[in-house]
Amino acid sequence: MPKGNCQLSIINCQSKKMNNIYPIFDKMLTRDDKEALLGQHGLMVWFTGLSGSGKSTIAIALERELQKRGLLCRILDGDNIRSGINNNLGFSPEDRVENIRRIAEVGKLFVDTGIITIAAFISPNNQLREMASRIIGKDDFMEVYVSTPIEECERRDVKGLYAKARRGEIKEFTGISAPFEAPESPALSLDTSKLSLEESVNRLLELILPRVKSNIE
Repeated sequence: MPKGNCQLSIINCQSKKMNNIYPIFDKMLTRDDKEALLGQHGLMVWFTGLSGSGKSTIAIALERELQKRGLLCRILDGDNIRSGINNNLGFSPEDRVENIRRIAEVGKLFVDTGIITIAAFISPNNQLREMASRIIGKDDFMEVYVSTPIEECERRDVKGLYAKARRGEIKEFTGISAPFEAPESPALSLDTSKLSLEESVNRLLELILPRVKSNIE
């Protein structure tokens, strides 16, 4: 076979192999398929509030109650995000935006797989939370404001972060040297200085369970 024809044959063969990828994508499970298999809808439950307000405590208790009901869920918080995919980010305004953007993108992957995803981050302003909502999808985004007063957050602060911030040892500390914007219209507000952990989780379950179990075949 002439050299030119041989090269053309190789190119045609490679082209066919490349084109064979499309039938694979056609056979991939859709989100509806995955949710039907899991028996639940994906949802992002996004906790926002000051440091020490109770976000992570509620998130952990909520995850436990959802798991007891046979629902698949995943928590995203500072411990598993800042030490992992965001370990190269600091606390500059630009890095704070990128931190939330990455969290939202990862959260969207979980939600699109049908997983109830629980995010617990200060996310201190409406612009950041709106960005997260747009990335994940507004219909899949449930904003929960843990509205515990700053006085109670400081009283609980065993690490002394608020005291350090007031002494100027921690810069840009939300609630002290950096502002926190309360959500304008959260799906739920929880003041843990007035509500017990059980009461907070029960109020969340009342909102979440109908959404994640509706119209599942």
